[in-house]
Amino acid sequence: MPSAGAAGASGQLPAHMQIQRDNVICGPDLNYHTETVKQNDIYKLLNINNAWDFRDWVDQFRINVQQKDKLDMQFDMVGIDPAIANAFRRILIAEVPTMAIEHVFYVNNTSIITDEVLAHRLGLIPLNADPTLFDFKTREEAASEKNTFVLRLQVTCKRQGSQMVNDRVYAEDLKFMPMGSLMPDETGCRFAVGQQQMLPQGVQPVDDKILLAKLRPGQVIDLEAHCIKGQGKEHAKWSPVATAWYKLLPEVVITKPIMGERADAIAQECPGLFEVEGKGKGRKAKANSAREHPKLLEKVRRMSGEEFWEDHIRLQKRKDHFLWTIESTGQPPDVLFMAAIDILAAKCDKLLESL
Repeated sequence: MPSAGAAGASGQLPAHMQIQRDNVICGPDLNYHTETVKQNDIYKLLNINNAWDFRDWVDQFRINVQQKDKLDMQFDMVGIDPAIANAFRRILIAEVPTMAIEHVFYVNNTSIITDEVLAHRLGLIPLNADPTLFDFKTREEAASEKNTFVLRLQVTCKRQGSQMVNDRVYAEDLKFMPMGSLMPDETGCRFAVGQQQMLPQGVQPVDDKILLAKLRPGQVIDLEAHCIKGQGKEHAKWSPVATAWYKLLPEVVITKPIMGERADAIAQECPGLFEVEGKGKGRKAKANSAREHPKLLEKVRRMSGEEFWEDHIRLQKRKDHFLWTIESTGQPPDVLFMAAIDILAAKCDKLLESL
């Protein structure tokens, strides 16, 4: 987002214009000032230069990781335009590649689940496989160790005494085949070399206990599942995230001191978000971090339209401060975000080359 600070000695925006420029104002019924101010000369009459400056952006931009584990990450992205933040979101969902089952070759399936339905269920299983190790496979290309890996599912339900064995088929029953297909004439998949060195740990589902089918004694599922590299824009099974989303940083602002009994009232209405400082007639309300009390923000929005409170409180959201959440389906979320950055950078390079 351009910085009015680029004006330097040229001047500063009036306080009310600065608030409108930097924040979305959340009124009781509508949001106001939602647009981003990008025009270089929009404040020309005030002798303020609104041009984007790379050095100012470098000084202001930052990413603060709030929480990260194996599959989820929450972080703040500060000092960037909403269009760029949204580009990262769309790339994470639709363009960061991953591996998924694409072709299923049946040897036998006597379960009650039809071949098409079982193939669909198999395709949606998240897999622990590094997509950077594989090439994209075109429709015309033959399957090889460079663009495909193979999983085998071979389960027979039997009765042993009063117990049934293999009556439930789980994702963990998929077994990695490092030498490729056992029936290359039928599948067209031939490996020149095995994948033991490429994938020394093999390939496993992210969650072993995804239920695929239920069997009765005598029923059999025997198949090969061939996995290739793809992108979410082609099919959701290749999307590397369950979701990736962001929201703007909320702020609750006390626009006029809230004193005495009024301070007690707002602290009681929104406990934790507001607290009372001091004692006696001089006590006043203080607003705490709005992001820590998300369930109270709609209440504050409503109160800001009431006559009793409208001159005292305001709910606003920073236009350039994004609270991100990435929920991965398998790959580390920080790796996915770095891949999204690389993809966006490649798009920019391609655009520059065409100019």
